[in-house]
Amino acid sequence: MASKLRLSAPTDEVSDSWISIADLMAGLMMIFLLLAVWHSAQITERAEEVSTIVEEWQDLEEAIYFALAEEFKEDLPRWQAEIERETLTIRFREPKVFFKQNSAELQPRFKTIIQDFFPRYIRVLRDGFANNIREVRIEGHTSSEFGGLSGRDAFIENMRLSQARTRATMEYAINLEQVSPFEEWVIKTVTANGLSSGRVILSATGEENKQRSRRVEFTIHTKTKEALFEILDTLSNQRRSAGMEQ
Repeated sequence: MASKLRLSAPTDEVSDSWISIADLMAGLMMIFLLLAVWHSAQITERAEEVSTIVEEWQDLEEAIYFALAEEFKEDLPRWQAEIERETLTIRFREPKVFFKQNSAELQPRFKTIIQDFFPRYIRVLRDGFANNIREVRIEGHTSSEFGGLSGRDAFIENMRLSQARTRATMEYAINLEQVSPFEEWVIKTVTANGLSSGRVILSATGEENKQRSRRVEFTIHTKTKEALFEILDTLSNQRRSAGMEQ
């Protein structure tokens, strides 16, 4: 005779209700199975959504890259600049023309470059891709050295300097008369970010390339990429939760 588990019944019923442990476990297993099927369907549905967004993201970023590459193909070499296709980053890599030493004051040569570059850059992005861009980041990067300091002290001083420099670059750029037609979009989209030595550039041997680490970058963050990261993060949390429940 199967062992029995007694469940309390309402007091107005004459007889008690009984259910076998085997039947209870079978019911619970069915509930878990249904939950697993539902969870799998949810992941499959999001996976299809991810696939669609990846395609849209690739098409969008390819279009932005080619638009910028076409606009600046004759200028990048003379500016000592490059465009990185994978991140949609335009990198100015000639630190001597950027700022005076240990100062946030723009050098005349860098002002000339920004006067030529920034209005055209904003026009390409605003006219062609305004609804797809979440943020345009002006980023200032330094090497890991600062005077005679090292480690944390050098990082902090470089952070102060890089933040002051990116703010100065943004202020100069958005105050250009040629940018005024795009002012509303620029105010909503462009940010200044001083990152100190947090992202130094390494040589092939793994050593810091101090010269190349000192740079100014203009980087684009698309809404499609952000949406993709949000979904992937959700899926990761779902899988983690599913693993904990098993």
